[in-house]
Amino acid sequence: MPSLHLLVKGRVQGVSYRVSAKEEADRLSITGWVRNTPQGDVEITATGSDAALKAFTAWCRRGPAYAHVTELITDPLTETPFPGFSIRRG
Repeated sequence: MPSLHLLVKGRVQGVSYRVSAKEEADRLSITGWVRNTPQGDVEITATGSDAALKAFTAWCRRGPAYAHVTELITDPLTETPFPGFSIRRG
């Protein structure tokens, strides 16, 4: 199953981005994790079907209501991250 590494830039911390990303990942049956970075970005690994990853990536470009995404960097991953989808701290 395909996997992606995503780096979301913009106003993405303090706007419930991680919680909303987990909800969207769960809805799309995507596994992986999401966390804030010290640089103020959000980092995500995601594994799922091509269609689910396409829908999740589209959501990540928008984010939740108060987010303002200025850039989304995506790179393919060769490994499957984790079972389930979790919010990581730090």
